[in-house]
Amino acid sequence: MDSYIILVNKGSGPTSRKVINDLEKILKIKKIGHTGTLDPMATGILVCLTNKYTKLVNVLSAFEKEYIAEIKLGIKTDTLDITGNIVKTKDIPHLSEKKIKEVLENLEGEYLEDIPLYSAKKVEGKRLYEYARKGEEVKLPQNKVFIKELELLDYHDDLIKIRARVSKGTYIRSLIQTICDNLATVGTMASLNRTKQGKFSLEESSTLEEISKGNFKALKIEDVLDVQVINIKEEDNIYKKVINGNKLIANYEGYVLYKKDNQELALYNFNHKEGRLVIKIR
Repeated sequence: MDSYIILVNKGSGPTSRKVINDLEKILKIKKIGHTGTLDPMATGILVCLTNKYTKLVNVLSAFEKEYIAEIKLGIKTDTLDITGNIVKTKDIPHLSEKKIKEVLENLEGEYLEDIPLYSAKKVEGKRLYEYARKGEEVKLPQNKVFIKELELLDYHDDLIKIRARVSKGTYIRSLIQTICDNLATVGTMASLNRTKQGKFSLEESSTLEEISKGNFKALKIEDVLDVQVINIKEEDNIYKKVINGNKLIANYEGYVLYKKDNQELALYNFNHKEGRLVIKIR
């Protein structure tokens, strides 16, 4: 079965898992995965992988992501987004665009972030949202993430709109809490749209309705990774090593895609002249 990458434009409402289930039915493919969950209320690009390409999840999920988010000031919810129950209110101080921009600029760089209680992160074998639903106490784990860019897009009344470029593992809901702490108020995420992931942009993605009509791009490894392509023959000494997934030694750096008769065999990642198998595609 052919393997490829699809960029889905997720709408607000369904879980990422529901999107995958629908995609499996539309494409009549049993094995599809994605490279980064979007909360049900969130919209935007969901990078999906089919068949053997599902083994690329760790590679593609490491790409930095860009979001457009709205923050509603003055209220805090248990889920840290607008869908939750209000647990705290606080007056909104007089804020200037200059003050907001200063706060955002100071948060750029390495950042130690609390993982939200309402999330799928596991602690001692249980997902955090399970603790939340049962009202059980749990110490929230932290992620070391990198905030590459934070830009103020708009501010009026009790709403702040920002653009954030962040590393893998960043929870925008948690980042918003830190922003609000630094603004001496509380807030909650009012909307979230993932606009980019690595070299993928939202404009390149397709809705499930469009995909059901065949209107989408089926991307290959060469479309999404900076990769060197090497065609080999069955009689080549390296051929058996490649199809068996053996470690390779060569004067290459980065990703190498081996092909035979222009058909993908395997993807390797070379580091310091040692090549290790990423996925076998043959």
